[in-house]
Amino acid sequence: MNSTNTNSELELNNAPVAIAPKGNFASDWSTLIKARLSLLVLGTTASGFVIAQPNATNWRLFGWTLLGTFLAAASAAALNQAIEVRRDALMHRTSRRPIPAGRVPLIRAVIVGVALGYLGCFVLATNVNLFASALAGLTIFLYVAVYTPMKWMTSLNTLVGAVVGAIPPMIGWVAATGDLQRGAWILGSILFVWQLPHFFALAWMHRADYQRGGFQMLSSIPGMEYLAAQTSLLSALTLVPLGLMATLLGLAGLTSAIVSSVAALGFSYCALIFMRRVDNASARTMFFASLLYLPIVLGTMVVDRGSIAVNAAVRGGLNVMIDMPAPMPTTPPMSTTPTTATTP
Repeated sequence: MNSTNTNSELELNNAPVAIAPKGNFASDWSTLIKARLSLLVLGTTASGFVIAQPNATNWRLFGWTLLGTFLAAASAAALNQAIEVRRDALMHRTSRRPIPAGRVPLIRAVIVGVALGYLGCFVLATNVNLFASALAGLTIFLYVAVYTPMKWMTSLNTLVGAVVGAIPPMIGWVAATGDLQRGAWILGSILFVWQLPHFFALAWMHRADYQRGGFQMLSSIPGMEYLAAQTSLLSALTLVPLGLMATLLGLAGLTSAIVSSVAALGFSYCALIFMRRVDNASARTMFFASLLYLPIVLGTMVVDRGSIAVNAAVRGGLNVMIDMPAPMPTTPPMSTTPTTATTP
């Protein structure tokens, strides 16, 4: 174990929890459930739902899906902060969060987090379908029980975190269709790949804080910065074929293919600059490029969705059926009607 990690562990064992003045109730609970992150989750869930229903959206089902998913996301966020309270207290950007600052008792945050999780899964199970509820429960489990402890054990935690972020659009798809069709996997893949450069940029900008908290983020591990930058560029470039696959497999049309390709290439350019410079300015640029990429691409897919014949240029549809020509008979059909001989 290196000296940085050793010092972090010593600080964890001895650091007192900071006490801050009484905060605003709404602001504290908004921070506890990571409202901005939860709204991003809602956006990707909504995109999956609407893209899966291109002709007529069931708005009642849509509303229940968003409510259940939001509750599940809020649960995961609250429980994550409850587990990381002492590490958050060591980091400048998180030390004033409600739990480490002492404005929200730890036990209350845990109770609320668990209750929100059960409520979110219950809403989805009773008003949407069991499949969507199971995916929401899986998301909470992976985020709280796998991703959170992995953050101080191995830099591979980013891959698990990317899986967690890839599930919400799949929840939306399953809520709309009742099944994990190929469109759900494409949307999930886009979200998974997008998160890697997004996380690496964030981890680089706050690498000193992550080291203080004892978190094993690839961008913040000395000597691994260039690997994180290389992975960011490779991931951004991978978004180009994934966007084209969305069109070729029938999720959206030609406009979506063009917009997603241009957005991914722009994102890749920012990742290339980050790989060449590996500094705060280029990391910040790549981070903001990631924030622009997602709403542009998903928004265009939502607008350009629809069922179009597979042979209409490069457009596709959700319910594509390829008509195969009927085989030509090689021999004339034999009559099955018995013949009888006649006598004069």
